Amino acid sequence: MQDLHGYYLEDLSVGMSASFAKTVTEADIVNFAGVSGDTNPVHLNQDFAEATLFRGRIAHGMLSAGFISTVFGTRLPGPGCIYLSQDLRFKAPVKIGDTVTATVTIREIVPEKARVIFDTACKVGETVVVDGEAKLMVDRRADLKSAAE
Repeated sequence: MQDLHGYYLEDLSVGMSASFAKTVTEADIVNFAGVSGDTNPVHLNQDFAEATLFRGRIAHGMLSAGFISTVFGTRLPGPGCIYLSQDLRFKAPVKIGDTVTATVTIREIVPEKARVIFDTACKVGETVVVDGEAKLMVDRRADLKSAAE
């Protein structure tokens, strides 16, 4: 099982960064609405959405924010990390066909608490659509060794 583990706290350094990119599809929006229960017509009904300031349907902000979680769980720190908190600011809409790139960057490591603070951002091209800060708990190698004994 240890082969599946991502980075350990000792492997991390300030400035490390990783990204994930996804082109948002109609199916993504419909499926997210079904899973989350958020059926706001600004996401699902073109006629309704055309009468809003967005002039058309937009993806759920939390769908884009979910791509940040993808980076954490699969790339940096990767499998084994625990998401503790996330602060988000939604800056611009995402539409069907937009490619969202989520990037996380280590801002601070708090070794005594096994915590890592990240700057997080989602962009479509050069436009920031979501930004924020996240705090994660990351295993130390020593913690896993003592738990296995």
